[in-house]
Amino acid sequence: MDRRGFLKAVTAVGSAIACPTAQAQHTTEEKEFVGVLVDTTRCIGCRNCELACARANGWEEPDVINDGALEEKRLTDETRWTVVNRYETDQGEVFVKTQCMHCWQPACTAACLTNAMYKTKEGPVIWRGDKCMGCRFCMLSCPFEMPKYEYDSWNPRVQKCIFCADRLAEGKKPACVEACPTDALAFGKKRELMEIARVRIYNHPKKYVHHIYGQHEAGGTGWLYLAAVPFEQLGFRTDLGTEPYPEYSKQFLYAVPVVFFGGPALLLGLSLLSDSASESAKEEI
Repeated sequence: MDRRGFLKAVTAVGSAIACPTAQAQHTTEEKEFVGVLVDTTRCIGCRNCELACARANGWEEPDVINDGALEEKRLTDETRWTVVNRYETDQGEVFVKTQCMHCWQPACTAACLTNAMYKTKEGPVIWRGDKCMGCRFCMLSCPFEMPKYEYDSWNPRVQKCIFCADRLAEGKKPACVEACPTDALAFGKKRELMEIARVRIYNHPKKYVHHIYGQHEAGGTGWLYLAAVPFEQLGFRTDLGTEPYPEYSKQFLYAVPVVFFGGPALLLGLSLLSDSASESAKEEI
């Protein structure tokens, strides 16, 4: 094999490796996922969303009147998929509902080795127990620390908000949205929710911080937030950047097939080229 033949062979191998990825990128259809806009200026801390979530998913119902839960900051756990916290801010008392953010490109699904953590075509990120092997990489990868594990169960599951995926399949709104008495929660397509958020900020520029949390954070999320104070005062992470978390590992993952297939092909080409050079040298002798 001469030098020209060797270069053609390497080019062919590289094209064979790259083409499937390129084709997959072109054939992937853009989906318009659904989401929820949370206007924290409208939240009154009634916790009806918590109660509705518990009822919809078969959890023990919280005593929202007498349990004193607002006296301390709480995190979601394996039996509480959403919680409301109270914050003292520059603008006074603010209540904030938190749950899984249902990212557009979720770190949890990218980290899942068995596709147990799965983003549906409608937008919800759900967990499929029949595929889970219990590695808990989803918990380690989530920048919002939402997946929780049933450590005390003999048959532990990963638990988090699933965006009422079963209700959405029936054409219903998420239980928490339906239960909100002040329209602090608005359900719809992200494009429509972004327009609503922009109009509110435009019409009331002094009422809102001019930022829609979730528009770009971690590549964008299904849950969007409006607030009257900077989001760091409400317990939100503001250091996430705008790059989807799976992008940080993409270059490494793309390099894997090159290492496993391109590397041997390159070595084979060099070997053939070396053999050809040796044969040519022998003929000259």
